[in-house]
Amino acid sequence: MNTRLYRHGALESRDFPMADVSDLVLGEGVAVWADFISPTAEDLAQIEEELGLHHLAIEDAVHEYQRPKLDRYDTHLFLAAYSATLNPETGELQESEVKAFITPHALITIHGPEFDMSPVVRRWDNDSRLSTHGASFLLWGLLDEIVDGHFDTVQGLDEQIDSLEEALFAEKPRNGDIQRRSFELRKSLVRLRRIVMPMREVVNTIMRRDFDVMPREMMPYFQDVYDHVLRATDWTDSLRDLVTTILETNVGLQGNRMNMIMKKVTSWAAIIAVPTAITGYYGQNVPYPGFAEPWGFWFSSASILVISFGLYFTFKRQDWL
Repeated sequence: MNTRLYRHGALESRDFPMADVSDLVLGEGVAVWADFISPTAEDLAQIEEELGLHHLAIEDAVHEYQRPKLDRYDTHLFLAAYSATLNPETGELQESEVKAFITPHALITIHGPEFDMSPVVRRWDNDSRLSTHGASFLLWGLLDEIVDGHFDTVQGLDEQIDSLEEALFAEKPRNGDIQRRSFELRKSLVRLRRIVMPMREVVNTIMRRDFDVMPREMMPYFQDVYDHVLRATDWTDSLRDLVTTILETNVGLQGNRMNMIMKKVTSWAAIIAVPTAITGYYGQNVPYPGFAEPWGFWFSSASILVISFGLYFTFKRQDWL
């Protein structure tokens, strides 16, 4: 467990026991943070006792795969959110669930080992002067880091799709690889949209004035987070449509390439049919013009060459070859 105490815009102490939190939050100008990695039932019971949390919020903290949300109780808020990272090799989305209890002067975070809190802590350290605004400062740092991660993930997906578009129109496209990557990226975008879209409601609820969740001074910071959420959501929707277009374009290009191949095969078959027909005609065991005469051989050979080359240049001019 990690703990921190901010007082009047400065980091005052850290690594104190959870049992001290209920006393520390009573001070003026304080913001307390406690972080639990895969907490036990005893840890959650201690959190509930120290901060007087609602038992339904504790149940939500125990159950995994919660929908991103912000629940409001009489004395606190409960947050469920997901961070997201993109595997650049496979295009697979990796999610990390994080939950938090928010009181006016305390933020209790709960997550698994896959979620890295160090970037959030660095963000708090860089803006520690805002800690005079209580837990709203800690909540802003957490949400800002999560939403920025969403934005970076969308940007990574955009780059993956750009490379996919280039491969789509390559001279020798790998259709199987394009199809597989398209489906993988589309699946990642659907999963990302599932965790990004509800964040609009989460941040918007925090900003509602009638809830009186945060000080007025923190409003611009949460507004900035909200703008990033909207941009990430719109970007995700546009990329999902783009991947669908790529899939449809790939199918269309395969059909066009097949038509070109059939056109070329048909043209060559027509050219090959000429010598086949002429040699078959002169191979008859009956008298014909030039039968048993030298000029008959030269006439048939010249006919093959003239007609075949005539067909070849005709098909070439028509872009059939």
